[in-house]
Amino acid sequence: MLTFFTIPKPFRGHIAVIQRNAIQSWLQLCPACKIILFGGDEGTAEVAAELGVRHVPDVARNEYGTPLVSDLFEQAQRLAADDLLCYVNADIILLSDFPAAVRRIPFRRFLMVGQRWDLDLDHPWDFDHSDWEGRLREYVYRRGNLHPPTGIDYFVFTRDLWGTTPPFAIGRTTWDNWLIYGARIRGAAVVDATRAVMAIHQNHDYAHIPDGVEGAWKGPEAQRNLTLAGGYEHVFTLSDATWLLTPRWLVPALTREHLRRRWEVHCMPGRRLAALGFEAHREGRPRQAVRYFVKALPYYPLLLLNRGVISILVESVVGSRLMARYRSWRHKTYQP
Repeated sequence: MLTFFTIPKPFRGHIAVIQRNAIQSWLQLCPACKIILFGGDEGTAEVAAELGVRHVPDVARNEYGTPLVSDLFEQAQRLAADDLLCYVNADIILLSDFPAAVRRIPFRRFLMVGQRWDLDLDHPWDFDHSDWEGRLREYVYRRGNLHPPTGIDYFVFTRDLWGTTPPFAIGRTTWDNWLIYGARIRGAAVVDATRAVMAIHQNHDYAHIPDGVEGAWKGPEAQRNLTLAGGYEHVFTLSDATWLLTPRWLVPALTREHLRRRWEVHCMPGRRLAALGFEAHREGRPRQAVRYFVKALPYYPLLLLNRGVISILVESVVGSRLMARYRSWRHKTYQP
């Protein structure tokens, strides 16, 4: 069985409508899934009682009053009786293809993620209709748009996948990208289920965040999230998935984009070491510069195409005096 958990925004106006739509869609999934609503914002306790789902009011927050991902995930794993959990944003409608996709994943440790479909929906959906799902799919195909791979709104994962999670501020940037990075460095399979799952994001404004979208992406909490993640090198997206789930198959992620991204990630330590090598050379520490370049080569072999690096490495072998004489000779030889 699968345990869903989320932390809704205050149930007011349009946000109340779309969050009710989302939670009610989860209740339609078969086999029945457990649902936990976290947080004490307006309306959460009342909606949980009305829909018959569990409510946990207390979640650790930062000095801005924003809930922390670390406490949310820790509590969810402690309370869940299942070994499979799913964090999903409270504005995401899920369909019957979602649990079907989860059942098809054979790995002992994994993270399932995927793109979402963006849709303007300003009214309660009729879940009592016998074909509510078919009508909704048709509505999405006519009026919705597939979001780029950078947006990640659901995470199905096996218990204790990440160990300790940094205290990210939820609803700001980077924390979702770090979850993919954290799964990858721990050797877990990362499955992109975009082709097998229609996850529907109901569009909304950002009035609940100070400074709106700008605050969510560039505010102090977003900057802290980036620092906690370890910088842009740890900002992973769906292009970092290792497997692709299609309607029929589960296949390795070997598309051109996935291979390009893997090469880019492989080269990251080499580029960082090369930058340190150039810095050491500028500071007059040639031996240290050579050590950095040698360490960088297994990660970034294209470094040998850099004339500056070749010059520094050759100088370390033949000596600075002989290299200076060679440069002087070369300068005279090629003068017009």
